[in-house]
Amino acid sequence: MKRISEDRLYELLPLVYRLRDAEQGEHLKALLRVITEQVNVVEDNISQLYENWFIETSEDWAVPYIGDLVGYEPVREAGEPGAAETGQGRERNKILIPRREIANTLRYRRRKGTLALLELLSNDVAGWPARAVEFYRLLNRCQAINHLGENRAQTADLRSGGALDLLDGPFEQIAHNADIRRINSRHTFHHTPGRHNIPSVGVFVWRLRSYPVTKTPAYCLESVAARCFTFSVLGNDAPLFVRPEAEADPSQIAGEFNLPVAMRRRFFEDHKSQLYGEGKSLHIWVGKKKPRGKEVIPEPVPLDSIVAADLSDWQYLPKRGYVAVDPLLGRIAFPARQFPKNGVWVNYHYGFSMDLGGGEYERSLIQPEDCEIFRVGRDEAFATIRGALEKWNEDAPRHAVIEITDSGVYAEQLNVSYREGQESLQIRAANRQRPVLRLLDWQTDRPDSLTVNGMQNNRFTLDGVMITGRGVQVSGAITELTLRHSTLVPGWSLGSDCGPQRATESSLEIFSPRVCVTIEHSIIGSIQVNPALIDVEAPARDEGDEVDEQTLAGDEASLAACKGIGEGVRLDPIRLCISDSIVDATDREFEAIGAPGCPVAHACLTIRRSTVFGRIHAHAIELGENTLFDGRISVARRQQGCLRFSYIAPGSRTPKRYRCQPDLVENAVDVPALNPADKEAAKERERLRVRPRFNSVRYGMPTYCQLAVDCAEEIKGGADDESEMGAFHDLYQPQRMANLRVRLDEYLPARMDINVILAD
Repeated sequence: MKRISEDRLYELLPLVYRLRDAEQGEHLKALLRVITEQVNVVEDNISQLYENWFIETSEDWAVPYIGDLVGYEPVREAGEPGAAETGQGRERNKILIPRREIANTLRYRRRKGTLALLELLSNDVAGWPARAVEFYRLLNRCQAINHLGENRAQTADLRSGGALDLLDGPFEQIAHNADIRRINSRHTFHHTPGRHNIPSVGVFVWRLRSYPVTKTPAYCLESVAARCFTFSVLGNDAPLFVRPEAEADPSQIAGEFNLPVAMRRRFFEDHKSQLYGEGKSLHIWVGKKKPRGKEVIPEPVPLDSIVAADLSDWQYLPKRGYVAVDPLLGRIAFPARQFPKNGVWVNYHYGFSMDLGGGEYERSLIQPEDCEIFRVGRDEAFATIRGALEKWNEDAPRHAVIEITDSGVYAEQLNVSYREGQESLQIRAANRQRPVLRLLDWQTDRPDSLTVNGMQNNRFTLDGVMITGRGVQVSGAITELTLRHSTLVPGWSLGSDCGPQRATESSLEIFSPRVCVTIEHSIIGSIQVNPALIDVEAPARDEGDEVDEQTLAGDEASLAACKGIGEGVRLDPIRLCISDSIVDATDREFEAIGAPGCPVAHACLTIRRSTVFGRIHAHAIELGENTLFDGRISVARRQQGCLRFSYIAPGSRTPKRYRCQPDLVENAVDVPALNPADKEAAKERERLRVRPRFNSVRYGMPTYCQLAVDCAEEIKGGADDESEMGAFHDLYQPQRMANLRVRLDEYLPARMDINVILAD
């Protein structure tokens, strides 16, 4: 089609002129191609101008103008639109001026005052699934004999466990006494919002999303019993989430099947047929061997064999022929003498805030044009990654991609070593897949990390994978290392409570002298930049030791390796670029970025829109913006670089700061009228107030790294574009919330009060 388009003017010429032009070297053809190119540009522009008449096909810049035609007014409380020239500005503008909301403006006005409209507004304006609740339906009231209320709420019944499970939630069924507090009151020291009153309407919103995991092995807890399994391949307890389904009727109020909610045990027991099975919220297969053969075939566990149970202490023992499932903990139990010997596979859904780390979500794949692709999977040419690596070494292509086409678990010993002529290698997951590389303790006399040894101009990329059991080691003169949409499990592996098993171990060790490390949209444990390129003795230093000027000066002989003095040590700092990621040392007192035996890592750090749990000891920070540093920072070069719009842990040694916390709140109370003692006490109160609060700091939990409701507004809206600091910056949740509150008030019936309630 492209060739036809390029020569379409030339083909309009009579054949005699084209023949004569071909005899003379096709100069006329080349001229008309240039003219055709400009004609195509003009035609495409005219076509796009026509497309800009419609909200579904218009360009982003035209959306506000179409909105103005239907009387749409942007919400000023959410902030002013950003610069359309930048990617961040365009993404922010999509939240501030939602295309879907403008498309449905007239539809909203026709349905104003209906309860289902409030749920639709939440979906279209903020992108959050919601359930609207009229709290007057949950009020205690006398029953009129002549007007029976069959669907009214009832008094609490202690024998009704299902109703008690839903207490104070969005699906509550128990009646309450009247609460005279207004539901939309601001939460202050003197005022708290209430719920149960006649004019009160609550919109419960879910910020977590439900992500699928397809046909992946379950984890056998051999330390407990061979019959005990977890859905999570990491062995941790994780609640199973519902796979949301759209409402059949636009006027229908959303139920548990329509929302990304964590499953309750009773809910699973009552609706097994709708939740369990192929293409539903969860499914289980058990391996069966073929007669007279070694091939194992996964056979689905029938619905009639599934029972819901409380497996908190693994005390429940299912009867023979049955399988117990605990959706609240994500556990599976088989009968004592009927446990599976040939494997268990599962489909399930887990909850998380956004597309971050390895996961079965839509992501773009980047590769060189002339690359050779080696596919690994159940029905592919290679059954193992190691087999694909051997073929890669044998063929030695310049650019290569090893693509894993399923969400299986690959327990292999992986060592990547480049040869002459090989330039780049990617180990990646296919789109919407999440393979797990499980690195085991294969050798007794050396580490078992995924090792990458490259030469100058070599590039290595991990994309869309999860690595557990060990970390990654990079050595040699390799030029570039990229981690994209990947997870290197912090602490290597998890316990049942999501606690790290090897809390002090690093996920990434760097021995290369000039490598440039790029980490994007990933979750990773601590990063260690080894000063020695070969075994060089260095003085030991505890994780929690402070770094002061005297230590930085140090003894020249003992810190030779750290300073780049001597044979086999690094001379120049490497570049470490992190964006939209989480670096988790598993504790704020451990090193998130550092060097073994050295005061600081020999690395220049650039970090944007990320969250760091742990201390940073680095040569320099060239730029840090919109980032939460939940641990002290110590840099050797304070005159180089800057930090802006970030939270910096008190006591940090950093380069110049601009509009960072808690500096801003400290300066606000630094008034001459206060005496020094009161001034310091006020500063300490402000430091504690703006310290980031998270719903969870343990990887594996659905609310991992999510800012808590009571987190300070200076953190939740402290980025340069008034979004939240940290790895979830690009969700633009403050803008979504401001948009939603204003729109709900606009379409609410008269004399009603409304509030947005976070359900997760």
